[in-house]
Amino acid sequence: MPHRSRHKKGRSGSVRPAHPTVPTWIQYTPEEVEQLAVELARRGFQPSQIGIVLRDQYGIPLVKSITGKKLVKVLEEHGIKYEIPEDLLNLIRRALRIRKHLEEHPKDMSSRRGLQLVESKIHRLIKYYKRVGRLPRDFVYNPQALSHLAT
Repeated sequence: MPHRSRHKKGRSGSVRPAHPTVPTWIQYTPEEVEQLAVELARRGFQPSQIGIVLRDQYGIPLVKSITGKKLVKVLEEHGIKYEIPEDLLNLIRRALRIRKHLEEHPKDMSSRRGLQLVESKIHRLIKYYKRVGRLPRDFVYNPQALSHLAT
């Protein structure tokens, strides 16, 4: 009999802290947390990777609970700005990988459908980020122009 679960495949992952209060075991000041985050960003880590490193190596569950600001805001205040938000960048990279796959396997219809789904997510996110001002109004998703991001 198969295992029945409420979750779909691949839904495991860490859970954010339930209460955004500063835990009692943290000895870091907000300034120290900011400096750690900035140092990791200067070493080339993306914001999500910085959060994971701070959680796993320094025992800091959530930057916002300590500093009062989100991690990306902290980085922006220290002069580290990302021209494309990380979630959008990851979707663009995924779409470029699928396009490369389809060049070699043009009859792979399930990948073609996957590309449609990923690109619709990209278009929705671009619309949102233009509305809130995180992307310039004239930003256009062009896979050929963004092919340098497929690293």
